[in-house]
Amino acid sequence: MKLKQIIVALAALCSMAASAQTSINLANYQVTGNYALDALGKMGLEASAVTYARDRGTLFFVGDEGLGVVEISKTGQTLGSMAFDWTGTASSNNDAEGLTYLGNGQLVVVDERPQIAYQFAFSNGGSVMLNNQPKVAIMGSTTSVKNVGTEGISYDPLTGKFYSVKQDDPAQLRESTLSFAVGGGTASTTILNSGASSLFGLNSLSDIQTLSPVDALTGTAAADNLLILSLDSKKLVELDRATGTVLSSFDLSDVTTQAIEGVTVDEKGTIYLVAEDSGTTNSRLFVLTAVPEPETYAMLLAGLGLVGFAARRRK
Repeated sequence: MKLKQIIVALAALCSMAASAQTSINLANYQVTGNYALDALGKMGLEASAVTYARDRGTLFFVGDEGLGVVEISKTGQTLGSMAFDWTGTASSNNDAEGLTYLGNGQLVVVDERPQIAYQFAFSNGGSVMLNNQPKVAIMGSTTSVKNVGTEGISYDPLTGKFYSVKQDDPAQLRESTLSFAVGGGTASTTILNSGASSLFGLNSLSDIQTLSPVDALTGTAAADNLLILSLDSKKLVELDRATGTVLSSFDLSDVTTQAIEGVTVDEKGTIYLVAEDSGTTNSRLFVLTAVPEPETYAMLLAGLGLVGFAARRRK
């Protein structure tokens, strides 16, 4: 067998394994990074949401005091920041609790209590007056739901839809088509699952992340799954969004005593979490990386063996 044929065969095997994948299996993940985030005059404190910018290879996060957005590296180094100006929004608390990246420097931040999403372009060192930006009320109303409103939002680049979570009373998982417009756009939102408490076995919902951006999941059932974070339950779960079934989970209780409130994922499947300072000096970034399953190792070893055998035959 020629080396080229072996490579093609290995690619086919990997493709078959990928097509059968229905879960990323959080049980295979472990903490591989723990980084302090700069306080930046309090802008970097109270980290409450994080999102990955694939076209920049960086992360953005916000604090729930709503002072602004910070761009950081995958290991937590500050790369830039932009201040928020809430003038004219009538926001009661400036609770920036949800954040997602659309591409080309465009971000969406959500004010928790009125559940309004604002779209804006990141400009390092600048300031953005949110009320002048395209915006939309996720639930069609801006009536305050107090401190149990929208805690997280995630954009699905494959469908163009947005997924968001309401913290509690009742907890909700939502799917939305959002049309942003200056002065206020329109939203079509469906509540996929709703409960007063213990939704998906979680005591509250703190953030959400779609898994469709993970390259290895393209074309698999797992690409439709969601990551749901719960601060109160100290748990990250993988959810089948069609059925509401929890497929896998990761216990966060031993990771830190600080409040973990934000989650995102990159194209390699690496998971990033942000935690509030919780009375300490700094908010933190935690990195979770998947450890290959035994069958993956077996496939790799088998492949290497075939390549070695072919090399010997050619000699």
